[in-house]
Amino acid sequence: MKKILKLSVAALLLTLAACGGKQQEVKTASGLNPADFQTEVDGKQTALYTLTNANGMEVCITNFGGRIVSVMVPDRDGVMRDVVLGFDSIADYVKYPSDFGATIGRYANRIGQGKFSLDGVDYQLPTNNYGHCLHGGPKGFQYRVFDAVQPDQHTLKLSYLSKDGEEGFPGNLNCTVTFTLTDDNAIDIQYGAETDKPTIVNLTNHSYFNLDGDPSRDNSEYLLMVDADNYTPVDSTFMTTGEIVTVEGTPMDFRQPTAVGARIDDDFQQLKNGLGYDHNWVLNTKGDDSRACATLVSPKTGIKLEVFTNEPGIQVYAGNFLDGTLRGKKGITYGRRASVCLETQKYPDTPNKPEWPTAVLRPGEKYDSHCIFRFSVEK
Repeated sequence: MKKILKLSVAALLLTLAACGGKQQEVKTASGLNPADFQTEVDGKQTALYTLTNANGMEVCITNFGGRIVSVMVPDRDGVMRDVVLGFDSIADYVKYPSDFGATIGRYANRIGQGKFSLDGVDYQLPTNNYGHCLHGGPKGFQYRVFDAVQPDQHTLKLSYLSKDGEEGFPGNLNCTVTFTLTDDNAIDIQYGAETDKPTIVNLTNHSYFNLDGDPSRDNSEYLLMVDADNYTPVDSTFMTTGEIVTVEGTPMDFRQPTAVGARIDDDFQQLKNGLGYDHNWVLNTKGDDSRACATLVSPKTGIKLEVFTNEPGIQVYAGNFLDGTLRGKKGITYGRRASVCLETQKYPDTPNKPEWPTAVLRPGEKYDSHCIFRFSVEK
């Protein structure tokens, strides 16, 4: 028995020697090499975590920025396709700042001039976008390393302590983000947070969805539905004006499935201000996360994405700032409007618009935000 064992070990060593002394790389179904995600950022260890379900769906997530890196789902012919944009390594995520797949915080979207007041105290946040604070500032959650625990193949639990004063926000904020891949092909994202001081919180996921699984194609043919009678207009700096207006009779009306590209370049002031669609819709679902608030379908692949949330709004961003300068996974160039982002959220600049649903979190309260991305196929 010992002789057989010795021979087996010798054969293994010979095999490794024939391969240059290195073991064969074990890649994910989406083609990612986990070793390319194992490094340190700001003194904390990063890694790639893989979730799978009974249907063969695969979701890869890194704790750098709490980012969804890849999502493999079947198309109408059963071909598995990666339907989100991203990079092949932590090195690229660091080298090319982006929101690809990220957990956004403390405050998703924009806060006007980076200013807000809470309980009579004025706060100044960094301004990193047209004079406003966007997505938590220049070093928001998308550039932080979360602590990660993966209890099983379906679940990843991330946590992060955002310290009092980080990017100008008050309070020590203990945040959790739990990703669960269910057997009905849904990515269930549960956000939680607690604070020791009054603060504001608005977390979301910023995945760039390309339901063709082909980033060389744009989103113009995707059929979008948003269950919303109203939206919040923006000015030329992408800041909400404080109005809530009807979608009726405008290119903002997606109450029936409509091609994203059908009206995106119409002579309509809001489309000029947003360089296309980059707006918050006021959801009719009113916190009912059992009812789809938005759907997106690729006629080419048949892949359908449904979004569910308990949040009052959703930002639809049509990739207007993608300009072909970034090469993502597998070296593919990401061209203009190669995706659609569907970001569940509080309305932008809510801290400065007290008539809107509040984003304030106080000691003793628990922040609870829920988003589900469910995939299926239309034949």
